[in-house]
Amino acid sequence: MPGQRHLVPRQATSGRLVHVPGAALLMVLAMLLTACSASGGSDTVEGGPVRITFWSALRGSQEMVDEYNRTHTKIQVDFEQVPSGDQGGWAKLSNAARAGNAPDVATLEYPQLPGFAIDGVPRDITDLLPDSVRAKILPQAMDLTTFEGRTYAVPVDIEPMVFLYRKDLFTKHGIPVPKTWAEFESSARKLKEAEPASRIASLFTTGGTLAMAGLVWQAGGKWYDTSDETWRISMDDAPTRKVATYWQRLLDDDLVRVEPASSQQWRAHLRSGETAGWLAGAWAAGSMMASTPSGKGKWAIAPFPQWDPSKPSLGTQGGSTFMVTKDSKHPKEAMEFISWLVTSPDALRAKLASGISSAYPAVPDLVPVARKEMDTSYYSGQDIFGLFHKEAELIDPEWKWGPRMVSTISSGDDGLARAGAGSGTILDALREAQQKTLPDLKSLGLSVTTR
Repeated sequence: MPGQRHLVPRQATSGRLVHVPGAALLMVLAMLLTACSASGGSDTVEGGPVRITFWSALRGSQEMVDEYNRTHTKIQVDFEQVPSGDQGGWAKLSNAARAGNAPDVATLEYPQLPGFAIDGVPRDITDLLPDSVRAKILPQAMDLTTFEGRTYAVPVDIEPMVFLYRKDLFTKHGIPVPKTWAEFESSARKLKEAEPASRIASLFTTGGTLAMAGLVWQAGGKWYDTSDETWRISMDDAPTRKVATYWQRLLDDDLVRVEPASSQQWRAHLRSGETAGWLAGAWAAGSMMASTPSGKGKWAIAPFPQWDPSKPSLGTQGGSTFMVTKDSKHPKEAMEFISWLVTSPDALRAKLASGISSAYPAVPDLVPVARKEMDTSYYSGQDIFGLFHKEAELIDPEWKWGPRMVSTISSGDDGLARAGAGSGTILDALREAQQKTLPDLKSLGLSVTTR
């Protein structure tokens, strides 16, 4: 995983990226961190509370801030709703950090954290994060925010992948709910035969690379890792080829639908039953309820199919983190606020009051709160959080995100769209994403190799 020695700082005077190898880089980063710590005061404002700023695109953030401000007097939070990352939120945060006026606290998704860490946006919070908070968080979630023993963000939620399916159609035609990927293919064929217009799931042409990452993650793949101060990338390792070949067969045999994720077209197919399943993170359960209300009583959720049930494993799709930025003048107070956000039942209740959410909390102790606050009649009363809890424990801790996932995802999605149209293959798309990512990594001054 990327660590302090692999993070390449930006020159404050020129804005150029400089590669500093080995011990010299460690010394430079140590000085940078010392400077950040020195600039971050924690004194209260004379005559009033400490005020900190918070940017987030997460639904329910305003409600959480309102609850915090209502129940706390020493710290008050000024909140700004920002666009989601792919709609400009990441660029806004990056530009603010370059200008030296990033908020005290900001939200990042897991795949973007390594890149922002390389750019020096999040503060090293290893010594700020209370042990009592760290101990409550699912270890697999902490692994995704901790690089070689140094922590850069606090997990909010982590989204184990599950299978949402049209229970009514599966029951009507006696189609088994698949427990393995072999059974998934068999069920796909049976569904197509019974309902010629229906398909068991979709191969996404937008967002497909992230979905494919979760599948490869489960199969034991590692698109990124680090060794000897070098980033190693392989988006065509043996597990990736296994997953790509499997999905290529489903595509070639017309067993899955090809469509953009979150599109009107895809939603219409979910409502009609022409798309009868969805492989996604736990958050998707709430999304389905909100966007497809006519499906109430028709949908259910099952564990993700496994390659080898005797050795179950899982990847994730989605999930967010909170970070204290390098520009925060009140890092201790910022961490107090974050600790409340991720561990307090009151915070989660405030968030859930804003609307439907099935995100799985990174703090498992909050599952009873989430379970109580969510009406699961849509899924016929199924204990979906109990299912998420079991699945979260199967998340493989070995997965690493790369330094420039936005570029990787964009390139991969372009290739998947071509594969869906019959021009090229899924594996071609992933290999092309790797090739287009390499120059981006090298431009950062990183030592990069392929495996």
